[in-house]
Amino acid sequence: MNAGRSPQAQSRVRVRYAETDKMGVVYYANYFVWFEIGRTDLLRASGWSYREMEIEGFALPVIEAHCAYRESAKYDDDLEVRTTGAMLSPVRVQFTYEVVRLADAATLATGTTVHATLDRVGRPCRLPDRVRTWLT
Repeated sequence: MNAGRSPQAQSRVRVRYAETDKMGVVYYANYFVWFEIGRTDLLRASGWSYREMEIEGFALPVIEAHCAYRESAKYDDDLEVRTTGAMLSPVRVQFTYEVVRLADAATLATGTTVHATLDRVGRPCRLPDRVRTWLT
């Protein structure tokens, strides 16, 4: 049980050259890749991986995604993606992200993703008990 606190995870990411654009800054879409790393690590910290979840017949497709960019990340920056999760309803979960440059503790971006829970045939279903318990 979570005792009233949202579960949290911290994921380290070092910006690769391939993630930058011609201007030398991280291409905007890469933040969503880092969000995925964060939520995968968060789920793994609960003792259940995405792979295991899918084997058991559940999927969590993204149905909303938002990112607010504050400062640019650049090649070789050492970043931390701070991820939290919360229940929105019995069939929806929201993850919140903060991307922080560790050298100066600057928050570079914040964002959220909302996910629906689907069963093996793609129909909405309740989140598994183990996830609901962990998120509440």
